[in-house]
Amino acid sequence: QVQLVESGGGLVEAGGSLRLSCAASGRVASINTMGWFRQAPGKQRELVARHIRDGNINYADSVKGRFTISRDNAKNTAYLQMNSLKPGDTGVYYCYANLYTGISWGQGTQVTVSS
Repeated sequence: QVQLVESGGGLVEAGGSLRLSCAASGRVASINTMGWFRQAPGKQRELVARHIRDGNINYADSVKGRFTISRDNAKNTAYLQMNSLKPGDTGVYYCYANLYTGISWGQGTQVTVSS
């Protein structure tokens, strides 16, 4: 079992920055990929970024050049640095951990970007 606790959401003006954190506990050795999905009101959930254990990193086209995902293995924590935020980035951000046999989800954190 893996438990994920995420934090760092909030309200910012367009052009501002936030950093999300996702701390894993439990059987952390079973984790392969960590990353974030987001869901905006009335929109389908989309993959924002993911960091695979082998070092490969992927970003959604809409956030490339603005968001950076990183991973601190000693703390079993992933981070999503979000810069140059836009109103279109507004939504609930859910971190996830892809295990060898399934997926664990964080509780979600609200990100709101004002105009």
